[in-house]
Amino acid sequence: MPAPKLCRWTYVQRVQISPELADAADVLSDQLRVHLKKMSRLLEPHTEKIERRFESRMRQMGIEPMQRTALSAITTGSAARILARNKPALQFIEQVEYNGRRLAKMNLPPSAILEALQEYDRLLVPMLESLQPDQRANFQWVREQLHFCVILTLNNAYYQVREAETQAFYELFRIELESRNLEELLRRFLESLVHVCHADAGRLYMLSQDGKNWELKAGSPSPEVFTVANRPGLVKKLSKPRQLNGEATAAGTLLDPDWHNRFESCWSIPLATGGRTAGVMQFGFVRQYEWLPREQELLAAAAERCLMAAEKARLMEDLAKSEEQIRGLAEHMLHVEEMERRRISRELHDEAGQSLLCIRLQIELIEQALPENEGGVRAKLREARDLTERTILEMRRLISALSPAVLEQLGLGAALRQLVNRFQRLQTGCRVKLQLAKMGALPHQLEIISYRLVQECFNNIGKHSQATLVTVSLVSADGVLKLVVEDNGVGFRVDEALAKRESFGLSGMHERVALLGGRFHVESRTESPKRGTKISIELPISK
Repeated sequence: MPAPKLCRWTYVQRVQISPELADAADVLSDQLRVHLKKMSRLLEPHTEKIERRFESRMRQMGIEPMQRTALSAITTGSAARILARNKPALQFIEQVEYNGRRLAKMNLPPSAILEALQEYDRLLVPMLESLQPDQRANFQWVREQLHFCVILTLNNAYYQVREAETQAFYELFRIELESRNLEELLRRFLESLVHVCHADAGRLYMLSQDGKNWELKAGSPSPEVFTVANRPGLVKKLSKPRQLNGEATAAGTLLDPDWHNRFESCWSIPLATGGRTAGVMQFGFVRQYEWLPREQELLAAAAERCLMAAEKARLMEDLAKSEEQIRGLAEHMLHVEEMERRRISRELHDEAGQSLLCIRLQIELIEQALPENEGGVRAKLREARDLTERTILEMRRLISALSPAVLEQLGLGAALRQLVNRFQRLQTGCRVKLQLAKMGALPHQLEIISYRLVQECFNNIGKHSQATLVTVSLVSADGVLKLVVEDNGVGFRVDEALAKRESFGLSGMHERVALLGGRFHVESRTESPKRGTKISIELPISK
């Protein structure tokens, strides 16, 4: 008689059960336990014969040796052996869960497990009916209930494996996002994978740029820092995933020279990209530990992600170094620019300014020396003297704009007040509100930059905005200097203004702030009545 068809197993997300699988074991009612033990005692002398035939059938089905061993541990015969020795049913359920996880890691699909269990039933049913025909219905019911428990437990085991893999990749993704530098990234990646593999130790090595050494980048537990010379043929050995058991196989491949004495099993996983091996991860186990296919796939995928994350982190570090160099160069250029402004202002004051004063004095002396009847010449000299005086005043204004002495002597607040007063004198129809919070001491370079930014804002407002009210706000908080300049002028199109190559006002301010690691934002409205422009700047206050 053919064996009854087993219930269909569809892999689903498990219902939460206790760690000891008590729920699955409780499915076995008292009546079922009685019949199950009776069947177990009946089968116990014949289980070895059935197992041999089952082994033969599995070989014919193309099932691999490790898979055959795990499948043999979840059959009715295996349950019979346990129960015939008066062991609790929970022991069999735990055995099914353990071997279910192994089958999941060996990539055996659920359909293949069901097919194998059906083959076992085809061998079991005729023998049961020949031993005790009058119990056919009871034994069929026992097998169906037992199969239900097995499938419930297998589903839970498969779910555990998939859930653990998902958690492992989520953890690697989180590490990639949170790590602040390459060293931290590699260390946390390795620690996470050591935990996932249940390894006793782990090492992560990267091949040096010149290919001469393997450099230890991370270790769990942390070893002393060392490098290993790259022997001929070693890269080729490390370019393939390997399970290393025994001193003979491990000694030539393990980069830690002491590992082949300390560990019974070791795993080696390359970090490779584009056919080039850039590094290797190695894990050590104090006891023999089989490396199952799904574990190999998980570690291979993790190694690929680790290498990609490491390359990204390295690029980010290089970019950060480049940005730091650019920022330092920008600060140096600003310093050079300021020094050049001071030099020009000194030369204007000491050379051109003094010369103009001498010219004015000479004109005045000549004017006084002329006779009374030279009224025409005297008038022309007066005009020349007035022009010279206006030129001197303009020269003083330029000198003050180039290098305001008040900024050096009294600080940023006083310099801005002077700048506001001068702007209001020039723009008689515009009122300025200056709001200065208590800022404390600021780096001198930052004071100069802030002054120049406000100065440039005033230049743009005076030339283009037609504003009647300007508000300037300056405050420092949380290590950032915040500058806001807002007017009620006609406004402009921001994108067009920033895109103008010949315009160095707004775009120059933007570039200067960006080079210093700050933030620059412009809002402008051209439609009435909400016209105006608002420039917001944030500059880091360096220590």
